[in-house]
Amino acid sequence: MRPQRDENRHLPPVVTEIVLAFALLSRLPTPHLPDSAFARGAQAVWAYPLVGLVTASIAGFAALSLLSLGLPVSVASGIGLALLTVLTGALHEDGLADVADGFWGAYSTERRLEIMKDSQIGSYGTLALIFVTGLRWLAWSALLVISPGALIAAAVLSRAAMPVLMALLPHARAAGLSHSVGRPARPRVFAGMIIALVLAILLLGAPAVAASVSVALAAAFMAWLARSRIGGQTGDVLGATQQVSELTALCLLLILLQ
Repeated sequence: MRPQRDENRHLPPVVTEIVLAFALLSRLPTPHLPDSAFARGAQAVWAYPLVGLVTASIAGFAALSLLSLGLPVSVASGIGLALLTVLTGALHEDGLADVADGFWGAYSTERRLEIMKDSQIGSYGTLALIFVTGLRWLAWSALLVISPGALIAAAVLSRAAMPVLMALLPHARAAGLSHSVGRPARPRVFAGMIIALVLAILLLGAPAVAASVSVALAAAFMAWLARSRIGGQTGDVLGATQQVSELTALCLLLILLQ
């Protein structure tokens, strides 16, 4: 029998890295890649903002379409946010819950990491999801009418924050998703930041600069918190950073755009 031919093995490196970013951060269908391509995971971080652009655009378009059909803005926004969560596989929300449980559910680094690895959710994780998702829902409800582009810009900028922690912080454990991806080179991280800022400016104009500063401050806080609590970063920390950064950007844009 002839071996099956891999039609995607000769994809250009840039395309491969974009596909890798979508395969890691979303549940959107992607072309099949050979196992060897996943060794480029750390090099794909520059494309993370593109995942935010596509997933948030789909969710935002769905919310606007429902709004035009006569649904109340709160309902349309809630469905749009739920769709965004589905498109990303709740990956970042899961990280937020695990970080909340682990960081505040124990006093030792070892026990915190053990809790974060546990698939069960505790009180801290539940409350974190309720508050952060609830506030994002409220922000979506306001910004969907004022500036739908702000919703996409926040998603784009917040996904550029994750590689910064990947590059600057050591791995808190010798296994896990973040460890398997590896530590990205700083030029790749910087490229992702530039792409995110350019996209946000195209979507928002001048307020994008202030939003990017708010994301940087939120990411710096999460980096400090992770370093002090567990000595470094994990995949859960990266997901929580995305959630906190996005919420921070949404809140600032609400102030600037109302």
